[in-house]
Amino acid sequence: MAGGSLAEINLREAVNAISDVIQNRPRPLREFDQIYMRAGDMVLQSQYVADWADGKRLVFLGDGDAISVATAYLRRRDIIDYGPTAIDVFDFDERIVRAIKRFADSERIENLDAHLYNCLDPVEVVDRYDRFYTNPPWGASNAGSSVGVFVQRGFELLDYEGEGLVVIADREPDLAWTEEVLANVQRFSSEHGFYVSRMMPRLHSYHLDDNPELRSCNLLLRSLPGNGRTLISAPIDAARLADFYGVGRQPLVRYIRERLRVDYGKAQENEYVVEHWEDER
Repeated sequence: MAGGSLAEINLREAVNAISDVIQNRPRPLREFDQIYMRAGDMVLQSQYVADWADGKRLVFLGDGDAISVATAYLRRRDIIDYGPTAIDVFDFDERIVRAIKRFADSERIENLDAHLYNCLDPVEVVDRYDRFYTNPPWGASNAGSSVGVFVQRGFELLDYEGEGLVVIADREPDLAWTEEVLANVQRFSSEHGFYVSRMMPRLHSYHLDDNPELRSCNLLLRSLPGNGRTLISAPIDAARLADFYGVGRQPLVRYIRERLRVDYGKAQENEYVVEHWEDER
């Protein structure tokens, strides 16, 4: 890594910083494939992303894991001295968007921002980005079509010229769908003028009850020379949305709205009841 290796950072400080990030993020909604990466893997991933996008404008298509926040925060705390010049997050979950904004405001991270957006809608961004990052629904029930939707929006935000990092399930011999998805994502990327510049296998583990051993990989995509184009972004065709979140589960929800302003680092009053000593006297 150009910016350094894990051995060259203060591991204790890095883990403590990631702990702050985890305290801030909202609880995952499993029905929307919000399955969060484990803390140790977040340290490695955010450091890698900071190096990969050093000096670049980076956009996230969804970010339940909060890698965007971790990447910005490691630099803000001077744990690393490299990273993107700007980080924007587009997510359909208002809880995530507001949690990022609150954290950025609290920690005075001026180059981190978040916006409410659903990837089924066309993108409307004036300035293009240099890099995109996405950890989308992995497409076990739709041959990776759901991954393709997020990747397409990433390409559009780059104007089809730049690099992307896609986090998807790594190859598992007992799970044929993992190989099918990897092949289809690579094929989709090639059809849009991008090639796989690097694959980093079995990097990340998750809080995944039904398959705790499943790992994900980093699939790095790079545009071919002269691939840049400005195309009109359009809504996603309905045929690509079948089984988006699993068998028979279409993306019927446009946004997840935040009902309460929540401090994710503290227990909420609707989670507990206080019983005083005098109640028994």
